[in-house]
Amino acid sequence: MIRKNLPKGFVEEMAFGMIGYVVPLSAYPKTYNKQPLMLAALGSQKNHMAVYLMTIYGEPGLREWFEAAYRASGKRLDVGKSCVRFRSLDDLPVGLIGEAIGKVDRDRFIATYEASRS
Repeated sequence: MIRKNLPKGFVEEMAFGMIGYVVPLSAYPKTYNKQPLMLAALGSQKNHMAVYLMTIYGEPGLREWFEAAYRASGKRLDVGKSCVRFRSLDDLPVGLIGEAIGKVDRDRFIATYEASRS
């Protein structure tokens, strides 16, 4: 679902030990840590899996939309600043994750990042 909704300009690669969906350094090299800007990632921890959505972390309006839509799905919301934790795919509204991924294009994502760094 992530790949299906991934806006143009983002690529899938290993990032921070997870499957990441990033703006490649070849397209935007001016990051503070010399790592690609991560839009989303999939991680697996000991007691849960997580999808990291930097869009809900960086844009309060998107976070509000996401949390309301998640609750409306009837699924249990377990969210941190950017991570949405779940134990199985049945616990996750997969379509909503795809929709959240597709809401921010690369230019908007970079602009949000630059605004946060100024």
